[in-house]
Amino acid sequence: MTQWLHMSHMLPFLPDQTINNLYPPTTFPIEVRHFLAEWIESQRWEDFTLENVEQESQARVLFDQAISTLQTIAQQNSSVVDRMKLMQISKKLAVCHQPLEFAVMVKNILRNENAMINMQAQTPNIQHCTPPEVSSPSMQDVDHLVLKVLDIQNTRQTMHQLQEELNWEKHNCEAFQGPHQHNGLDKTMAEIQKVQSKIQQLDFNLNSMAKKRFQLLKECVDCLDQCQSRFISRLKLWRWEQHKATIGHPFDDNLNPLQTWCEQLLGVNGKLRQELMLIGEPIPELQERLRQLLQVLIQSSLVVEKQPPQVIKTQSKFSTTVRYLLGEKIAPGKPVVLKAQIINESQARNQGSIPGDTVGELLNNTAILEHNTASKNTCATFRNMSIKKIKRADRKGTESVTEEKFALFFSTEITITGCDTPYRIQMISLPLVVIVHGSQDNNALATIIWDCAFCEPDRVPFVVPEYVPWRMMYSTLNSKFTSEVQTKHHLDKCNQHFLAQKIFDKPDYNGDFSNMMVSWAQFNKEVLPGRMFTFWQWFEGAMELTKKHLKTYWSEKLIFGFIGKQHLHLILKDKPNGTFLLRFSDSEIGGITIAYVSTTDNGGLKIQNIQPFAKRDLEIRSLGDRIRDISEITHLYPNRPKHDVFQKFYTEPQASPTGGYIPVSLHTKVGTEAASTSHLSPSTVCPSPSMAGVCPSPSMAGVCPSPSMTVVSENSSSALGYPLNQFPQQQCDQPEAIPPDIMDVVASPEGFLPELSTGNNMDLDIESLLQVNTWREADIYASDM
Repeated sequence: MTQWLHMSHMLPFLPDQTINNLYPPTTFPIEVRHFLAEWIESQRWEDFTLENVEQESQARVLFDQAISTLQTIAQQNSSVVDRMKLMQISKKLAVCHQPLEFAVMVKNILRNENAMINMQAQTPNIQHCTPPEVSSPSMQDVDHLVLKVLDIQNTRQTMHQLQEELNWEKHNCEAFQGPHQHNGLDKTMAEIQKVQSKIQQLDFNLNSMAKKRFQLLKECVDCLDQCQSRFISRLKLWRWEQHKATIGHPFDDNLNPLQTWCEQLLGVNGKLRQELMLIGEPIPELQERLRQLLQVLIQSSLVVEKQPPQVIKTQSKFSTTVRYLLGEKIAPGKPVVLKAQIINESQARNQGSIPGDTVGELLNNTAILEHNTASKNTCATFRNMSIKKIKRADRKGTESVTEEKFALFFSTEITITGCDTPYRIQMISLPLVVIVHGSQDNNALATIIWDCAFCEPDRVPFVVPEYVPWRMMYSTLNSKFTSEVQTKHHLDKCNQHFLAQKIFDKPDYNGDFSNMMVSWAQFNKEVLPGRMFTFWQWFEGAMELTKKHLKTYWSEKLIFGFIGKQHLHLILKDKPNGTFLLRFSDSEIGGITIAYVSTTDNGGLKIQNIQPFAKRDLEIRSLGDRIRDISEITHLYPNRPKHDVFQKFYTEPQASPTGGYIPVSLHTKVGTEAASTSHLSPSTVCPSPSMAGVCPSPSMAGVCPSPSMTVVSENSSSALGYPLNQFPQQQCDQPEAIPPDIMDVVASPEGFLPELSTGNNMDLDIESLLQVNTWREADIYASDM
């Protein structure tokens, strides 16, 4: 009964309607699934189909066993209530089902359960995990409702014919019994009795039809109520899925099926109200129910089809689109103008009234609902909206401005064709954060991610939990990462474990983090130990770097990703010299580093980590070219020759420049290789065009700087204490080709940067030299194995 155990954990989070659709109360109550769970899952149901009548005998055996087992469980149950309930269900099943029909139904239920469990495994937030056949709009119910209305109309027309016939027969009867005979014909008593008998029959038929008509009307109103409730639930689910799309969950933004559904419900409501008016005698109960259903439908049909950005900077333009699903039913005449206001969290909780106090000033905050005859959509598009200023609430404790949530409030007054009363309709957008500077964007996005991932359906705006289980946090990170990078390669278990170690600050813990609770503060308020940034800032940096520069590498599983140094040592310790892997830096935001196995001076092996390459570095020279440049690395972990793996990422050599110029190229060097270059004489290396003949120090004579960053050992140092960087260089056949003016500069390093100090950890600002990029001190970490 493993499958039922999974389902039992999911059921508390499912809507009642979904549960009823999955386990129909009249044909397969959920109690049957619960008490027969072990028996059901031990049988084979997959082979049954309604077309295969040869399976009838086999289905009969299973059907009888199910009834018998259920009755046995009922008799053994100590609860009188459960015992009586189960006995009643077993008798009902025996009467309602054919054996083969029962077997196919069980098969479909198990398939639906399995689909939900599989979806839940991919997206642990259970609210998204309804199978298509359960969550899809019940258009068949609408069609059934329309047929019921047609039945009512046919009944009314039949009654009208009966009434006309009855009136005619009564008229004839009165004429027969009058003092004067029509047409000179005498009517016998038998004929008069025959007419009277027909009148009585017509009267009886008319009364029966009237009762049937009333019953059909009541059933239709009940059915309309249920169908409209399903529609509103489905519309809420659409909004919920739209919200979850922020963190990468799949979302179908097509509103056309819901619009068709909504229009059909409005049409049915109008026809039923018309039928009630034609009855002649008022039926207040049904009339009031239809009025309330109409009001709810009209006021629920305003949808924010295109949400505004959820992080908005003041004084910047943005757009949003609001759609009205009953747009074709709007009464012609006065245009419908939709107004937008910005509201805070407190005002969002009181949506029953239009906000009085303004918390911000919006520019271009009105738009007309316009109908597109081609698409049949009615939308109001706010194309150039802007928040001019914002008024913030008093903050609590350590709460920052990027944690305060607002929303856009849309409202208007609308009149529907066939309705005398205008209706006030309104809708709010998803929560958003207002910032005043681009530096706040990252923290504001963290607020939105937390809100989107962990809010509950139908919550009080905009309440979110302070703590969530790590399994939910990891699912959110994985969904956001894969959707932003636009890849099918998910974060694996190793990545998950290291991320947990990082956020909980437990680098030595190897247990299961799944049920540990993560707080909002750990996510994006408290900086990571020994760092100047939060967990989210670090994770988002790696995500952005992958999205912009490493998408193909990641998608082809060439990047190991998030891995701690302990795990790194564990998997590389037995690998030969030159084995390397690519991992995200855990000490810098938005960096990727190469960890590789190298030899020590005494012939042993050690693991070294090359200084991380950031976005700027990869814009100058791609990761593939850098991997080709570094001779110390030969095989990608576990044992793939690097040229076989990365060759397609290599940049082809450029053709020789015209005009007689000497070609130059950037080349990445690390450690001792970069240091050894410094021992070349000035006459053996041709300078870069932008730094012709200029060398920063005697220890770097003959090495010309470039925008490309290279890495050296911490133990490597220059005579002046500058970091040893790698530069593009050109080997020259003739030393005497170097012009004398260049030799003068090389001989006088003081003329290069006389103001530079000789500190061991200084950063060289090459912008003053190249006007291009900033040098960073190279860094390499080594540990003996």
